[in-house]
Amino acid sequence: MKYRQVGATDLSVSEIGFGCGGNAGLMVRGAFDEQLTVVQRALDLGVNYFDTAPDYGDGVAEENLGKILKRLHARPVLNSKVEIRARDLDDIAGHVVRSTEATLRRLQVDHLDVLQIHNGPVAGEAPLEGEYYATLGLDHFTGPNGALKGLQRLLRDGKVRYVGFICRGNDIGPVRQLLDTGLFSMINVCYTMLNPTPGRVCPPGLKVEKDGGDVLDFAREAGCGAAIYSALARGFLTDDSVEGLARHPLARGTESYGDRVANLQQQAAQVRFVARELGISLAQTAFRFVLGHTGVTTALGGFSSLAQLEELAAVSGMGAIPDDLLSRLEAVWRSNFAAADAAQV
Repeated sequence: MKYRQVGATDLSVSEIGFGCGGNAGLMVRGAFDEQLTVVQRALDLGVNYFDTAPDYGDGVAEENLGKILKRLHARPVLNSKVEIRARDLDDIAGHVVRSTEATLRRLQVDHLDVLQIHNGPVAGEAPLEGEYYATLGLDHFTGPNGALKGLQRLLRDGKVRYVGFICRGNDIGPVRQLLDTGLFSMINVCYTMLNPTPGRVCPPGLKVEKDGGDVLDFAREAGCGAAIYSALARGFLTDDSVEGLARHPLARGTESYGDRVANLQQQAAQVRFVARELGISLAQTAFRFVLGHTGVTTALGGFSSLAQLEELAAVSGMGAIPDDLLSRLEAVWRSNFAAADAAQV
């Protein structure tokens, strides 16, 4: 396993991180013994960065990870998050502190290495509705009782070492404003072979639902690290997906994508030539692509099984995809995957 420094911090984390989200399902819906086996093997392989959140199984992933790490007497680098919903807007700073204290109890630790706001920033005071938390108005980050105030309290009290936030796309302006504060050390970004715009200017001809705005370069220049989530484009960048096979029983299905499934599978099929040329799986290729960007600190694997962990951990140290293959991949993007109406993840 190779390691990279998190921005300007003193943290060094594994190129492959351990994601505990619900898409893969292991840390939310898996049996405890299976979770224990996979986490132990991850540690043995050198994985030292674990990314979780209260929203993953309504606290279940944090609880399970805490129990397992206590059983194993292990203390890797831990990242968790805070989700801000409509009901929290009257006291955002207080909610950030209270939510983090609950996370610490579930994880059975006295501090987090990284805490992130799970909402992505948007301009102004974008309204929140009900349980929806994907975005948060920039003013709610920076206001008098905003998220930044809560983060600063936690930093002051030693309950977190570093802080960050999530980038959701179409948000480069607010993201840059937050990075300019100098407070943030780690962002989470969705960067894939199907939507490369967080890592480069959008190629001419490529249509994307959410433009990443070359955010990885901006973050690197600001001394901020970047963890990549959903490097497999919600599971579509796998050989099984291209071949129409069922997902792992613990993983979420494709029902929520409706009639987009065929388009996404077609897009993944269009980039599969890179995997064939490299002689590795499509999933490994997707992670190798991500780690080839110098602004990337770690690529988070959402593991449903031990086999998936072994497959993706092997990518560390493979190096960037050769330039000739990247040029051919660029041509696929410029053709918009040879489908004018192709949707993006």
